[in-house]
Amino acid sequence: MGQRRNYLFTSESVSEGHPDKVADRISDEVVDAFLAADPFARVACETMVTTNRIVLAGEVRGPAAVVAALEDRVRAAVKAIGYEQDGFDWRRASYECHLHAQSADIAMGVDASGNKDEGAGDQGIMFGYATNETPELMPATLQYAHNMLRSLAAARHSGERPELEPDAKSQVTLAYENGRPVRVASIVLSTQHRDGLSPADVEALVKPYVLAVFPDGMVTDETEWLVNPTGNFVIGGPDGDCGLTGRKIIVDTYGGAAPHGGGAFSGKDPTKVDRSGAYACRWLAKNVVAAGLADKCTIQIGYAIGVARPLSFYVDLVGGHIDPEKLEKALPEMIGGATPRAIRERLKLNRPIYARTSAYGHFGREPDADGGFSWEKTDLADALRALA
Repeated sequence: MGQRRNYLFTSESVSEGHPDKVADRISDEVVDAFLAADPFARVACETMVTTNRIVLAGEVRGPAAVVAALEDRVRAAVKAIGYEQDGFDWRRASYECHLHAQSADIAMGVDASGNKDEGAGDQGIMFGYATNETPELMPATLQYAHNMLRSLAAARHSGERPELEPDAKSQVTLAYENGRPVRVASIVLSTQHRDGLSPADVEALVKPYVLAVFPDGMVTDETEWLVNPTGNFVIGGPDGDCGLTGRKIIVDTYGGAAPHGGGAFSGKDPTKVDRSGAYACRWLAKNVVAAGLADKCTIQIGYAIGVARPLSFYVDLVGGHIDPEKLEKALPEMIGGATPRAIRERLKLNRPIYARTSAYGHFGREPDADGGFSWEKTDLADALRALA
């Protein structure tokens, strides 16, 4: 059966103030704090946030002084998101830290020793994806869902829209014709707001920001708008719903347009292949599409804990102009065999660059001058064109 050409597809996003994203941000602040103190620190940090309560747990290996200084950093992150509410306040929320030393058994498998290379931090399967339907080489449904919330967050942070509060969710459904997105079928936006605003008030307030993120002509008279469909959204954030690290893995990746290996990213140092392997897969897939070798590219790598070499390397193309088997041989060689160490070193992942990834997606972002989002570079595209 061939690929469908005409269909509706939907992706969602959540804002930095969504409870799960608050937890992701805090966990990644912990990763950054450790990597800033020791680039080879190990971190696996889980966070829970609920009504005026922040709880950290997990395993770390690094300078003890980092743990002592975490509370100030965590509170600063919550303040930066914008939480000064009765039910969740960066100053008054209780703080508990239950981080402890990494298991010696896990460390033994991951550490390089003698003639053994550094092993993967866990078993698992990682996927990467790219599509040429947006300039960012991301699925359009997800990119627009992210862009809506980033635009509203910018208006809130600047003081232009003080009526908005931090918690929000978006959802975009696009109509595809001949495999390309042509119009917006529906827009769903639920945003926390100051008390006293009706759904009609909120819709009038947000519509200009939402419309600005879509290309001209994509939003039509037939587009269905659902803004704050419950009718009121004053109680939100961790006060309205408990947040946990790692619960928004589809928002973090490809919005359901591609497979997902199941592992979350936030709170993990780059020896964890859940994170570094998935970043490498995106980097390779993006370069394949950027080189013009396919309209869409999906890559999977499989790892075993403590083993450096990948167990499998799979490439699937849509609209491809090269044999996928040729890429399966060439791509790992281009990045040092796709071992965890080679990925970390090539993408320079042992740096405090992770808090910024915790909201609005880990992919489809511009590479930063300090090395953030290094996996979004298209620095392999020329070599791939030559290969083809």
